[in-house]
Amino acid sequence: MNSFSNGIDFAKNLDEQDALKSYRDKFYFPKMGKKEVLYFTGNSLGLQPKATQDYVLNELEDWASFGVEGHFMARNPWYSYHELLTNKTARIVGAMPEEVIVMNQLTVNLHLLMVSFFKPGKIKKKIICEAKAFPSDLYALQSQLRFHGLNPETDLILLEAQDGAHYLKEEDIYKAIEFHKEELALVMMGGVNFYSGQVLDMKAITKAGHQAGAVVGFDLAHAAGNVILNLHDWEVDFACWCNYKYLNAGPGSVAGAFVHKKHLADKNLPLFAGWWGHNKTSRFKMESVFSPMETAERWQLSNAPILSMAAYKASLDIFDEVGMDTLVQKSKMLTAYLAFTLLEINKLSPDGNPVLEIITPQNRGAQLSILLKKEGKGIFNKLMEKGVVTDWREPNVIRLAPVPLYNSFLDIFQFGQLLASILKNS
Repeated sequence: MNSFSNGIDFAKNLDEQDALKSYRDKFYFPKMGKKEVLYFTGNSLGLQPKATQDYVLNELEDWASFGVEGHFMARNPWYSYHELLTNKTARIVGAMPEEVIVMNQLTVNLHLLMVSFFKPGKIKKKIICEAKAFPSDLYALQSQLRFHGLNPETDLILLEAQDGAHYLKEEDIYKAIEFHKEELALVMMGGVNFYSGQVLDMKAITKAGHQAGAVVGFDLAHAAGNVILNLHDWEVDFACWCNYKYLNAGPGSVAGAFVHKKHLADKNLPLFAGWWGHNKTSRFKMESVFSPMETAERWQLSNAPILSMAAYKASLDIFDEVGMDTLVQKSKMLTAYLAFTLLEINKLSPDGNPVLEIITPQNRGAQLSILLKKEGKGIFNKLMEKGVVTDWREPNVIRLAPVPLYNSFLDIFQFGQLLASILKNS
């Protein structure tokens, strides 16, 4: 375990030693009055890179200059713009370039991928998911089951944390897969749980799902740009994610999807087709019969949303410059320092009872969820009044995301001082 000290000089010294300290200046921080806020919600919406405006402005200028001819004459021709994002995105999720595509939004991509990968039969028709999944995933799974004439009440298996825990035990996941294997068609879970911050062992879950004869997919909304992923090597069948959290692509920005290479040669795989998934060598011949690309581009329906992709590219270029290994190395230190700071606050309790509980397990990324023992929403509101932006989840949890690209150790120290003061006066 890291040896930390609860003092401002210690925090500043860690920042001085931080190899990524200069990247903080590449982002805009919201201000309250004239003072920058302490921002810990990169797991909900990442901060804007300062370069984003230039990236988007370039495309606006080319639109003004070229009109429709910008598809081929723009500095980054729009016809192939999405291809600029492929290799860098693949490196973030541990994929081969042909396995990834940047398109649509997360839940749209989930539905499109389930058209291809959820193929229920008379017996193997059930889906396993965590009960505490992000609601949008549950809505998508429920509606897909109904679309196939199935009943979510019986055919959607929701895994609950046991014995009062706030996160799933890995062995309970494997037991459920084994128990339901005769009827199991799909395992579809969040790679990182949005509520607890738990990082699942995606490699082991994929192996267990495949041994049960099921397809395995993941929602990586809270994993992409946060934790090390190796989707190709893990043999995950499909995955999708948004890019506006840790990947800083902007509110509602374009999302990403992954399909394992082993599926790409199967031209009989069912899918909802659109013309941008058609073989690009003959796309503009306007043929009446769909000829699918043999990459993840096959799942594209329409041409690229250039302005959204430009915003994503501004952040993606930073990620590619730094690399996920370096980011995760700092992330682990930041998150451990935050955990230390929170546990130090518990020591200040006048009656000796903890005032908060960290409910995020050790298998985590850049997030800690803390359960406040009393006055949770009031404490959250007081933090906001003092310029600390965190995320509230009912009934009494605050989520904190110390993001390695732009959060500092001093941020964490200052947060700890403010939280301790609020709790003392509550």
